[in-house]
Amino acid sequence: MKTFIYADKFFLNSGVKGAGYLDITDGTFGTYTATKPEGAEIVDQSGKWIAPGLVDTHIHGYKNHDVMDNDAEGIKVMSEGLLSCGVTSFLPTTLTSTKERLKDVAATIGSMYQEVDGAKIQGIYFEGPFFTEEHKGAQNPSYFGDPDLDTFHEWQEASGGLIKKIALAPERKGVKEFVKTVTDEGVVVSLGHSNATLEEAQEAVEAGASVFVHAYNGMRGLNHREPGMVGALLTLQHVFSELICDGHHVHPQAAEVLMEKAGHDHVALITDCMMAGGMPDGNYNLGEFPVVVKEGTARLESGNLAGSILKLKEAIKNVVDWDIATPEQAIMMASYVPAVSCKIDDKCGMIAEGRAADFIVLDPTMDLVATYLDGVERYHA
Repeated sequence: MKTFIYADKFFLNSGVKGAGYLDITDGTFGTYTATKPEGAEIVDQSGKWIAPGLVDTHIHGYKNHDVMDNDAEGIKVMSEGLLSCGVTSFLPTTLTSTKERLKDVAATIGSMYQEVDGAKIQGIYFEGPFFTEEHKGAQNPSYFGDPDLDTFHEWQEASGGLIKKIALAPERKGVKEFVKTVTDEGVVVSLGHSNATLEEAQEAVEAGASVFVHAYNGMRGLNHREPGMVGALLTLQHVFSELICDGHHVHPQAAEVLMEKAGHDHVALITDCMMAGGMPDGNYNLGEFPVVVKEGTARLESGNLAGSILKLKEAIKNVVDWDIATPEQAIMMASYVPAVSCKIDDKCGMIAEGRAADFIVLDPTMDLVATYLDGVERYHA
């Protein structure tokens, strides 16, 4: 017997559909119909909305575990915990560290990524270590250096080809060659933790870079004589910007400026969440740095922000509550856009026939009700 999900609204790739029925067969999506199918099992989600599972393409940790712990069991805990955030796919994200440590982490994730039982690992994101000190954030500058293809290929080989994205600062030496080579190999290059000028950022984009790391944060700001990195992400074409919408990293009006200028279809909501996500306030670590979590923020001893404790389900609610995105735009920015920006949209980010039935159930206030993985309810609020 076929199973159909009934709901008041469906956020499909072709657009928003009203009340109807979505076919779920053997853990995959079938077709949507407005007519009640005969002789089928109906899962009734009356009054609710159905949307694609959320895709977090920049996340360092959750539930007291950090990707840099290099602990397979910890990553499994992260995967399971992310279902409560509405996340069904993610990219475990590294921090700047030694070449050897990063190689070990890549190898660990590459060997176990298919063993996770919760949100699916669709690749690895290397955030660094090819950054510059002026905007280092919570990255350790003692490990910074210029992009090196041999080193990257060692990491990629150790991961089994799982590295999907790597971030760097455009002003480092050898960026153009590095970006062109790894982009040709199918790896997305993102730009951040950088004091680059508009011209330097533009050169990296022309070489193939296509994403800006957590827009506004960790980068040279906009100046009327030197537009800098922020000017670059606001004016360059065919690029995506990651955006942390927790109300602390970026003011809602600044987020709105980016969405209006770049378009909602070029903004990827991310969390940049660290190990304290889903945990009580207290003392934690982000990589090698002690972090204090209180009042909704994670901060270094200096007071600087150090990642976030944001859940992606909160980000989509925030941008709607701030009146800077419609529900459709918010969901797109946390599912389809991040997937496209990291070239993993063949695996996740949309409700489409034949795809794994990874989806979420929302109420009309944008609160998460349930998370489904392969057609099975795995989390209920």
